[in-house]
Amino acid sequence: MSSARQTTDHDEIRRWIEERDGTPSRVRDSGEGGILRVDFGEPEETLEPIGWDEFFEIFEKSDLAFLHQEKTDDGKLSRFSKFVSRS
Repeated sequence: MSSARQTTDHDEIRRWIEERDGTPSRVRDSGEGGILRVDFGEPEETLEPIGWDEFFEIFEKSDLAFLHQEKTDDGKLSRFSKFVSRS
């Protein structure tokens, strides 16, 4: 079984998202700052794309870590990820 890793390293997070053609995004109407998401493929109506600077500003302000998986059990590139509290 492939395991997930947790990181707070901005370069690693950006690399992981860009390798999977993801777009840094946040949930529309989620208030100040916002709820971070990664949008893959066709943009979702509930998400709005944001720049990397804003993405990482929200990431740090919300004290988040990025949980992600590199490969699926069958060796394919995984898109599994989620944002979790650092504490």
